[in-house]
Amino acid sequence: MTLKIITGPTTEPVTLDEAKAHCRVDGTDEDELITALIVAARQYCEQRQNRAYLTQTLELTLDRWPSFPVDIPHPPLVSVESIKYYGTNDKEYIWATTEYFVDTDSEPGRVALNYAKTKPTVTLRPANGVKIRYTAGGSDVAQTVKQAMLLLIGHWYINREAVLTGTISKEIEFAVAALLNIDRVWPT
Repeated sequence: MTLKIITGPTTEPVTLDEAKAHCRVDGTDEDELITALIVAARQYCEQRQNRAYLTQTLELTLDRWPSFPVDIPHPPLVSVESIKYYGTNDKEYIWATTEYFVDTDSEPGRVALNYAKTKPTVTLRPANGVKIRYTAGGSDVAQTVKQAMLLLIGHWYINREAVLTGTISKEIEFAVAALLNIDRVWPT
């Protein structure tokens, strides 16, 4: 199983102004660095929580047909754009949407077979035979996530290299973990 970002989010949960205020930075000299830290903090937090915070297009690639229903990683699931599968001759097929049901209410979202339907019988190529392209994320991010991001951004801004200074690094690590574990999606 491989998960790839096709189109990333166009905004970030924490604005540049919020991050600069948290880091107590005036002026624009550090804007490029702080912007990069915002993106890195979001990516770290998304991976830690197994979630997509803001609207983005993802693609789940599987070697073979999964057992149904299949959990779609990085909720919340908004929609499934397409399910494609590839035969042994690398011919691409698009699975008709009438054959499966998209469950956006569950977390994580799922794709299930529709009533009296079966998965296609085409023999799949040996690897990467099924690709599910979908939209995940939303427009609102929990305050706990924003706070975790700000802690990371501030720590990374002050400590540009890996550091270990007594218990400070562990306190930040524990604080971020505590904030992100609140709404974490645990892998099954």
